[in-house]
Amino acid sequence: MKKLVLCLLLALSLTCLADDQKTINFQLTDVNGKLIKLSNFHGKWVLVNFWAPWCPLCWAEVPALNELNARGDLIVIGVGLDYGPDSSAVIDAIHQHDVKFTATIAGGSRRDPKSSFRQIGPVDFYPTSYLYDPKGQIVMFIPGQLKVNKVLEFIQSHR
Repeated sequence: MKKLVLCLLLALSLTCLADDQKTINFQLTDVNGKLIKLSNFHGKWVLVNFWAPWCPLCWAEVPALNELNARGDLIVIGVGLDYGPDSSAVIDAIHQHDVKFTATIAGGSRRDPKSSFRQIGPVDFYPTSYLYDPKGQIVMFIPGQLKVNKVLEFIQSHR
């Protein structure tokens, strides 16, 4: 029953995103000080993944995210949130968990209404991901851990 409810919520989320979501050309600064814009990746799929340094489920999905990022047609941008007053926790976590994403952002607190990550969408729990199509439109909301095969099936069906 729990899986059925989750599937229905996910399907409703996808429908709402596809119909109502207006994509913003987000601008974030990565941990190296480089400006990252959605428009920099026009023509590629972009997966924005929200995580926290203290989240074990987030680290369990890093191999899947690294695998997706290794593809030529998909970019993974990781946004670390809720790490406390010192953003070095994000950099430490990146090294500790062998994160190989295209870009990693120290996004601040998910409760901060002025945080730049809010350009993408809400984050109610970790991990949370948003998938953008090659035209820069949000096409998928993924609450919880993602599955590589599900993301790839979705991409294949939308080519």
